[in-house]
Amino acid sequence: MIRIVIAEDQGILRGALGSLLDFEDDMEIVGQAENGEEAVRLIEKLQPDICLLDIEMPLKSGLDVADELKEGGSPCKVIILTTFARPGYFERAVKAGVHGYLLKDGSVNDLAESIRRVMRGKREFDDELVMNSYRQDNPLTKREQEILMLAASGKTAKEISSELFLSSGTVRNYMSEIFQKLHTKNKIEAITLAKKKGWI
Repeated sequence: MIRIVIAEDQGILRGALGSLLDFEDDMEIVGQAENGEEAVRLIEKLQPDICLLDIEMPLKSGLDVADELKEGGSPCKVIILTTFARPGYFERAVKAGVHGYLLKDGSVNDLAESIRRVMRGKREFDDELVMNSYRQDNPLTKREQEILMLAASGKTAKEISSELFLSSGTVRNYMSEIFQKLHTKNKIEAITLAKKKGWI
């Protein structure tokens, strides 16, 4: 029996998906979460084989949950279900080591088959999402991503410079370059855009 946790903030969709997958002879929905934090708690407690994660959820996104599970060495296989074909999201999902990245508008039969293939060790990526990922590459260098991620975590320019062994002036130059590349006026705009695109 394949044990599944579903994390989806839209109650109707979560319930429908759970009911339909429960009809499969070899699948059992063991938990349902309405936000990312609840998803992490359920996965740690219930130890499911598969978790189906929506990307855009309150408290923690599906990608945040996938990152956390990877860092914690969880054996649970992650399948992201999304309505968003945003290139940066796919890039982040691959980095987080997810086993599947599928659009929500597919059929439940297709989803069930994808779950079975993932359980057999395959990876399931929707063709449209893969193609979209090549259309809009991340304009930020690895160093710029690192600096913006530290800024997003609340660190000041001084703290960033000491953590990365750079001068404050160099950090300011990097931030200025980031604003230019992202066509943003300030740090908040840059962080918001980069997160939305999945670039950090």
